Amino acid sequence: MISIDELQDILNVAIKSIEYPQNPNGLYEPIRYTLEGGGKRLRPMLVLATCSACGKSVETAINQALGVEMYHNFTLLHDDVMDRAELRRGRLTVHCRWNDATAILSGDAMLTMATMLVTKNAGDKLADVLALFNKTAMEVYEGQQYDMDFEHREDVTVEEYIEMIRLKTSVLLGCACKMGALMAGADCNVQDAMYRFGEKLGLAFQLQDDYLDTYGDALLFGKEIGGDIVNNKKTWLLITALNEDRSGELLKLIHSGNSLKNSEKIERVKDIYNSLDLVARSKALINKYIDEAIDALKDANLDREAHDFFAQLALRTTNRSN
Repeated sequence: MISIDELQDILNVAIKSIEYPQNPNGLYEPIRYTLEGGGKRLRPMLVLATCSACGKSVETAINQALGVEMYHNFTLLHDDVMDRAELRRGRLTVHCRWNDATAILSGDAMLTMATMLVTKNAGDKLADVLALFNKTAMEVYEGQQYDMDFEHREDVTVEEYIEMIRLKTSVLLGCACKMGALMAGADCNVQDAMYRFGEKLGLAFQLQDDYLDTYGDALLFGKEIGGDIVNNKKTWLLITALNEDRSGELLKLIHSGNSLKNSEKIERVKDIYNSLDLVARSKALINKYIDEAIDALKDANLDREAHDFFAQLALRTTNRSN
C-alpha cells in the first residue's frame, strides 16, 4: 500500500503540473495561488488511496483526485467571502489579497475546472463519476445554506448540526473514497463501504476543526483562533453550551455586540465551555465517529495493509493540530 507521504508527493507534483491559460491572468492567478497554498490534501489523497487499495494504479484516478481538490478549494474561496475570513492556511484569503469580485469569479472558474478534471479520462465510468460528483456538489451547497440559516437561529439542535456538517463536509470525503473505488472498478458494496468510511471520517474531521478553532494554536492551525466564538457560529460546542447553560451568561455574550473586545468574549465563552466539560465530551464524540469510520472498513474487503492504512489515517484526525 502506498504511503501518505508518497501520495502527498504525487499530488503536489500533479497540482503544480496543472496547465492554466495564460490570459486573463487576473482569473487564473488566484486559482494557482489557492492551490499552491498547501493543505492536507486529504480529499484527493482518499481518491488515490482507495483506488490503490482496490487494486489499480493511482494514475487511474489522478484526474478525479485533482478535480475533487479543485472543487474543495472552490468552496473555500466562496466560504471565505461569505465568512469575511482574512486568513486561510496562514496566508491572506483571495478576497483580501485581491477583492470579492475576483474571489467569486475565480471560484466559478474553479468549479468548471473541477468538473472538467473529474470527467477527464473517466472512460466507461463517466456517467457514474459525473452523477456522484454532481450529487455531492448539491449536498455541499445544501449544507452551506443550513450553516447560514443557523446564524439566525438560537434553537439549533445537535442533530441538525450533525446533519449540516454531514452535508457541508462529510459527503465530499465520502465522494472522494467512492470515486477512487469507482475508478478502480470495485463493486458497489465496496464503493458504498468506502463512502461510509469517508462520511464518518468527515464528521470527526469537522468536529475536530471546530474544536481547534476554539482550543487550537493559531500558528499551527493557520488562521485566527476564536473566530467561531466571535461570529457566534453554531458549532457543536456552542449549540451544546446554549442548551445546557442555565445561567443565561452565554446568551448575553452572544448578544453583546461590540460591547466586548473579541479577546474578552472568547475567554468568557471558553470558561463556560470548560465548566460544562465540553473539551472531553467533544473528544469523545470525535472518537465515536472515528470508531464508526473504521468499522465501515469491514465491508470493503480490503487486505490487511490497506485496512490498516485507512484506520491509521482516521486515527490521525483526532491528533491533528491543523
